[in-house]
Parts: sequence; structure tokens; C-alpha cells
Amino acid sequence: MSGVAPSPFFFKQPLRYLKWASINKPAYFYSIIVGCAGPVLVLTVPPIRRYMGQEQIAKIPMTYPVPKGARPRPTGFDDE
Repeated sequence: MSGVAPSPFFFKQPLRYLKWASINKPAYFYSIIVGCAGPVLVLTVPPIRRYMGQEQIAKIPMTYPVPKGARPRPTGFDDE
């Protein structure tokens, strides 16, 4: 028998499993924690920002502004 204790099962003892995973597999554990926090923050942060009085930021432009007037043709690239 090896000296390593077997990993606990998640559904039998979830808190013990989370403690084990945070010690033995921290990269997986914390990446899952951060990934689960994203949807929660999407739902909670905007109402909190409105409550605190932050005005809505200007709209993000969806197109690039096209300059008015004729557009000069590039020359000197020898691609014709």
C-alpha cells in the first residue's frame, strides 16, 4: 500500500473534496472557481454599479468610421 491517502469522492463529502483539490490540484481547483465566478459577476456587478451612481459608459462603436471624400490609391508597391 502506498503512503498516499485516496482522494475523497465529491458527492459523498464535498467540502473535504474541495479542501483536498485545493491542496493537491490547485491549478484545476482555482481555474474552476474563477470560471464559476464569471457568470455570477455578470449578473451582480451592473446593478451594483447603477446603485453606486456610476453612469453608463459611452456605446462601443460597431463599425469603423469611413473617411469622407475620395480615397487615394496607394502607389509604388509593384503589385499591378
